[in-house]
Amino acid sequence: MVDFSQLKKASSQSLDKLTAELNKLSNPQEQKKGDDRFWSPSVDKAGNGYAVIRFLPAPAGEDIPFVRLFDHGFKGPSGKWYIENSLTSIGQKDPVSEYNSYLWNLSSDDNSESRKQARAQKRRLHYISNIYVVKDPANPENEGKVFLFKYGKKIFDKLNDLMNPQFPDEAPINPFDFWQGANFNLKIRNVEGYRNYDKSEFSATSALLSDDEELEKLWKKEYTLQTFLAPENFKSYDDLKTKLNTVLDVAAATSRKAEEEDVPWARTSVAPQFKSSPSPKIEESEEEEDEMEFFKKLKA
Repeated sequence: MVDFSQLKKASSQSLDKLTAELNKLSNPQEQKKGDDRFWSPSVDKAGNGYAVIRFLPAPAGEDIPFVRLFDHGFKGPSGKWYIENSLTSIGQKDPVSEYNSYLWNLSSDDNSESRKQARAQKRRLHYISNIYVVKDPANPENEGKVFLFKYGKKIFDKLNDLMNPQFPDEAPINPFDFWQGANFNLKIRNVEGYRNYDKSEFSATSALLSDDEELEKLWKKEYTLQTFLAPENFKSYDDLKTKLNTVLDVAAATSRKAEEEDVPWARTSVAPQFKSSPSPKIEESEEEEDEMEFFKKLKA
């Protein structure tokens, strides 16, 4: 296990390790409702909000300061919702991803019903990190505390841009570092009914606190991240397939016919046609993957 003195000693090398992890992600659990370990920014009646947070290093015993999770959230013709973690988060096959691949390949027309349905059912992308709340005007009692923070692609891209700057006059910065990191000014606007974080930005680099003993206390308060990727947080492939067929209102006889025809997710060989319901609004619309890139992967 890495002790705190080793964490500081390795501070200058940790950016390289993070960059390597980001490169792996770019190449080919949902938090429980009411979980008080998680911090979420507050907004006013207009949908605007502001806070200052600091992304923290990996907790003791772990190498990476974030985990990446996928889930699905959509309503089927049965009137029931499918809201489940995707097994692709832990590198396993997932019945919804397989079925979406099938739907996508039914037509080359992006406006076809099958591709519209696949889009409505696509994966949503999330990240979870430990953070320190520097400033929370709406809830000042959160300031000075360690929380888990769940965020989407837009915020992750800002972290990535800081670690991998585009221009030669910009030095890479590790935003997760206690001593050479930077505070994140979270600026929230309401754009077409969704939370938008485009105005958010990092401050200049600085130590989070001047006292290493206080930093070590914070480090020891961090929550483990790898537990979110534990197999027990995901339903089995067969259970997810059963749930999918229920939500899509597929009869058992049709599923048996699909199995006989060797359709991998035990579905009908012809996609059912129905008006797809949009996913419930999530904290930020950017939590979804880039649509075309995801389906290119599915088609490959």
